[in-house]
This record gives sequence, structure tokens and C-alpha cells, in this order.
Amino acid sequence: MKFRFLLWMLGRLMGKASRTNPDFQQQLGDKDLTFQLHTLDGKVARHFIVKDQRITSKSGPAVEPAFSLGFKDAAYGYATMTAKNKQLAFMQGIQDKHIQIQGNPALVMWFQGLTKYLKPRKKK
Repeated sequence: MKFRFLLWMLGRLMGKASRTNPDFQQQLGDKDLTFQLHTLDGKVARHFIVKDQRITSKSGPAVEPAFSLGFKDAAYGYATMTAKNKQLAFMQGIQDKHIQIQGNPALVMWFQGLTKYLKPRKKK
């Protein structure tokens, strides 16, 4: 349940950033693609559509994603995406085959670069 909520929130945050954050919009560039995050057992899936410098998300698997990130299960996906050192958690998961990437690995790196814009802003 936590993982499903996390993916939904990720969609909301990226959608808002794509409307209001010029740096985020610049990272989206002229990309026109769909990607998905899911569990390998197929119980949880959410896909994200990037088009015209906007991101929208829908529940369920995508028809033909440019890339997909599959986590061994929802608890593992949640733990990985909320880890303090996400990069290490992802690399460890890929090495242990608990995370599977289908599609273009360069786009996965691009997606991970997008997430840095979603951190809450610190109050001055």
C-alpha cells in the first residue's frame, strides 16, 4: 500500500513540477515518452507520460514504455525509493537482481536526475 501511494505521490509531484518549475521543464526538454515503475509480480504498476514538457501518471502498466523499473516487491520498492542514499540502494538492487530495468538504461539515469527537483524546498 505504501509503495502504491508513493508512486501516486511521485506522479502528483512530477506533474506539479512540470507546470511550475522551469528547471524541471528544461530537464523534460522535448521528450515524448512513457515509462513505468512496477513490482515484478505485477501487483503494483504506475506509468508516467512525458509529453510537451508535462508529466501525467496513470495507474496500471503501460502498453509500450520507453523503460520500466521493476522492483522485486512493493516493500522493496518503497524501501529503495525512500532510502537515504538512493543511488547506492538502486545500484545494490540492480546488482542483486532485486531491481530489473527493461528498455533504455540512459533514460533511467535521466529519470533519476529528475527526482532531485522533487525535494521539498528548505525555508530560509
